[in-house]
Amino acid sequence: MLKFTEDHEWVRIDGDIATIGITEHATEQLGDLVFVDLPETGSDIAKGAEAATVESVKAASEVYAPLDGEVTEVNEAIVEDPSLVNADPTDKGWFFRLRMKDPADAEDLMDEAAYREMTAGGGA
Repeated sequence: MLKFTEDHEWVRIDGDIATIGITEHATEQLGDLVFVDLPETGSDIAKGAEAATVESVKAASEVYAPLDGEVTEVNEAIVEDPSLVNADPTDKGWFFRLRMKDPADAEDLMDEAAYREMTAGGGA
């Protein structure tokens, strides 16, 4: 099950590991991605901090950490081929995984229905 943020990141929880990427809505807004910069494995990231950067033919945008944690893995495939994010944002296009400091924090994230309502309502 996916959870979502107001900044258009998705989160898939598996135990105390969260896999994070950007939503299909975000990829549609950005257009074709040409560059992805990911966090360092082993780095601690605070909720709300800039964790990654994406650049498209239209704009550059930050990807924010939806939860506090330590980066355990990054998806090098999207650095080599950023179009994977556009083609499959919630599977092959994931950005990084982190070990959550407090898995209960994930309960504060939106479910898919709330996210769809926010994006349909013209939310940021």
